[in-house]
Amino acid sequence: MKWETIPEMVLSAADRFDDAEAVVDGALRLTYTELVDRIRAAAGSFAAAGVGKGDRVAIWAPNSAEWIIAAFGLLTAGGVLVPVNTRYKAEEADDILRRSGAKMVLVQEGFLGQVYAGTTCVPAVDIRSGFLSSGAPLDRPVGQDGDETADILFTSGTTGRPKGVMMNHRQTLRLYEEWCELADLREGDRYLCVNPFFHNFGYKAGLVAALIRGATIVPMAVFEIDKLIELVEREKITMLPGPPTLYHSLLAVPDKTALASLRCAVTGSADIPVELIRRMRDELPFQSIMTGYGLTEAGTATASRPGDSFEDIATTVGTACDGVEVAVADDGEVLVRGYTVMQGYLDDPVATAEAIDPDGWLHTGDLGTLDERGHLRIVGRKKDMFIVGGFNAYPAEIEGFLLEHPAVAQAAVIGVPDERMGEVGKAFVVRRAPVTADELITWSKGRMAGFKVPRTVEFLESLPLNASGKVMKDHLR
Repeated sequence: MKWETIPEMVLSAADRFDDAEAVVDGALRLTYTELVDRIRAAAGSFAAAGVGKGDRVAIWAPNSAEWIIAAFGLLTAGGVLVPVNTRYKAEEADDILRRSGAKMVLVQEGFLGQVYAGTTCVPAVDIRSGFLSSGAPLDRPVGQDGDETADILFTSGTTGRPKGVMMNHRQTLRLYEEWCELADLREGDRYLCVNPFFHNFGYKAGLVAALIRGATIVPMAVFEIDKLIELVEREKITMLPGPPTLYHSLLAVPDKTALASLRCAVTGSADIPVELIRRMRDELPFQSIMTGYGLTEAGTATASRPGDSFEDIATTVGTACDGVEVAVADDGEVLVRGYTVMQGYLDDPVATAEAIDPDGWLHTGDLGTLDERGHLRIVGRKKDMFIVGGFNAYPAEIEGFLLEHPAVAQAAVIGVPDERMGEVGKAFVVRRAPVTADELITWSKGRMAGFKVPRTVEFLESLPLNASGKVMKDHLR
């Protein structure tokens, strides 16, 4: 690995890529030299504001050029980055600001109608106020070691209070250098960043990877399919990672000629349906589709490889990344061990000990199987599994079956109480063509074992998603 810390890598991009386009955000276009100049100025601004080595600063703002400049400026000043979910309300964000010990928070006033002034427990600065260019540029990064904490990313909180995951510089650089190879990200690629920067997928597999490779970053603040298509066509986007829901939206577009420049897709979740990958291959222009499995506590743990068969890409999330071990416990839980596993949860040794056992295995909460070649298949979340008359039912598997029906665009399945069976499945379905609940249930009986067949179907206009594109099943419940 060429660099010890993230700032070393970022600042070297000016020499490595010079006048190549680094960021396109609306009317703003920055070369790599200009981007690094702005990052150095932002580092000076943080230093002038009293932010020093190890100080934590939060960014509670949408994807933008300013987010990029602020994040890497902060790291260059020696600070620790605390990204905050843009969908959080003031009380939720305040909890994270307090627990992280953030010294200040950068916000984008008015985003999604949010008024930040006076709502936070620490000083708030509008990210577009001129603060980032107010200091004297730092010539070099504040001295740091690769093993020092670079960022604290809070978990999505879908199973309780969010926990702060601490990661160091060296972990991130090593893993996302490899990610670039696996995803086939190339110098000069045009990378549309739909994944939010407060999430690993947007910040590390997005920004860090693009800066390692010299790709052009095109940030998108809010996912809107019409605007996305316009950006893809205008900016000749080649790289478009995202959650499965992104590709469902692309497949629903009637005229796909505007998407012709797309070369690489990367997706990952506990429930990537085979039918989705098949349709992406057959109906979209992607030459490369990578599937992978990761989580905040360990980054990308497994990935498909260039040249993998369609069957492997569609039915598994690939094999373990270099330096990472993957195993499946007796109860089916996926375990991960290696250099990518977090340093721990912030100020929570009890939760850390519950997550990482004495042998160093991270207990992921996901259920999976491993074949003899080391390919991992995710069958669902431990908490999502339900038991129908003594049989284990996995929502991800049932959803995959449902998506094979030509009238089903999206599906989510949960277990609901049943007097006789204990629990039975209920499906929430977004239609792409007319179909009734009875028709879908009858069809399902011919495709899957009786205990897996949903007993009821509810049709929705859309599934409730969090900002990372994951279906919020607690809302469905």
